[in-house]
Amino acid sequence: MTLHESGEDYLEAILKLREERGQVRSIDVAGELGVTKPSVSVAMKKLREAGHITMDENGLLSLTDQGEAVAQRIYERHRLIARLLMGLGVDETTAAQEACKIEHHISDGTFAKMKAHLQQIQDGNL
Repeated sequence: MTLHESGEDYLEAILKLREERGQVRSIDVAGELGVTKPSVSVAMKKLREAGHITMDENGLLSLTDQGEAVAQRIYERHRLIARLLMGLGVDETTAAQEACKIEHHISDGTFAKMKAHLQQIQDGNL
């Protein structure tokens, strides 16, 4: 199953919330993404059926290995792109918003070049 941008956003939100809070429920995801609880319920059902998440009897969400891989990939892109934008002088809020849009649309090759460029800057080679 092809995961759409919104599905990637849900997985990224689960990962981010898990890192911040340890446990994640659908209501937490709704708050994080600014969407309704019914929208989250529909998305969680699709992500469960696709094998990206599980939900226990208490309503706690967990990423499967497959979901974790997608979430980590998207979240890494988000953080790196936001850092690059802030390094260019973009304010933090705008950088975070625009990174969220860019992260889904750049190719793996372009992202790898951005990552290498940032590493060169950090290493003092630029």
